[in-house]
Amino acid sequence: MSIFEKIERAYHWKLKSEPVPLNGGFTHKMYRIETQQGMYALKLLNRFIMQRETAMGNFAEAERLERLLEQRGIPILPALTIDGRKMQEIDGEYFYLFDYYDGKPLRADAVTEYHCGQMGRALAAIHDTDRKMGDQAYKQMSVDWDFYLSAMEKADSRLYEILRSCYALLVESQENGNTARKKLPKLLAVCHNDMDCKNVLWNGEDYRIIDLECLSYNNPMMELFESALCWSGYEECRIDFRLFQAFLRGYASAGEELPEDWETLYDCNNGRLEWLEYNLKRVLGIDCGDDEKQLGIGQVVETLRHIIYYAKMREQILEHCIISNH
Repeated sequence: MSIFEKIERAYHWKLKSEPVPLNGGFTHKMYRIETQQGMYALKLLNRFIMQRETAMGNFAEAERLERLLEQRGIPILPALTIDGRKMQEIDGEYFYLFDYYDGKPLRADAVTEYHCGQMGRALAAIHDTDRKMGDQAYKQMSVDWDFYLSAMEKADSRLYEILRSCYALLVESQENGNTARKKLPKLLAVCHNDMDCKNVLWNGEDYRIIDLECLSYNNPMMELFESALCWSGYEECRIDFRLFQAFLRGYASAGEELPEDWETLYDCNNGRLEWLEYNLKRVLGIDCGDDEKQLGIGQVVETLRHIIYYAKMREQILEHCIISNH
């Protein structure tokens, strides 16, 4: 019996048509399900992630913070609460259900200064939900690039050559990030942690922020920097600094202070290394299903492209941060 049939039975719903896969993130699976009771979006959680010891605690904290954002009227698309809980489980399969919102993520070439200003203000509202002083001791990033290089030589010669050509950059980026994170101000705020273009659905000028399972306390300045980059074309390796500065101005116009030490933020912004490691594991069949290998290959290539571009653009990025700070 499929998960959809199990949901039908558990909630006494009646499906009107076959569930439709939705373009979504690269970790969980999304579907649109039309029932006689209404239209819903289903997020089927990755079973390997759910097996991690920290998974349930992280999801529970994200749900608590999601409720805070709901109470403040921030335009998010929250998971439905059914029988007193947001996360649902049937026969060991975990999922969230949402009211279906008829909106789409913006294509990169459709993003304007207006959108970036709106997103800057929205991020400011999220960060303002709950701020506190705290020393979040960032764990040192310790990806063993030698291990992955050696393993990839046996698994995929093409990826091995790409990885080998970037080896020095990966090591340097990891070391610089570990040093920089010790310099961050001891400030924590509610952060979305993945508020890029794919996680905001637009219907005209109306929008909803989605993918809230990663909500947690984090350094807001790091998230501001990374989000401004993503909304200005970093994903396409083509940053438009007018959009970049529009995002920062939107954030500041909502009453939030802009950072001073942009260079430290630049070096801290190396989380793509961990995403790269996650996808190297997919290619190698570590902690994942066989069906994830092809997805992993594509993401390894794409992520390395981003890492190389980011290093190349260092001076230009820092220059435009300084201009925006005045």
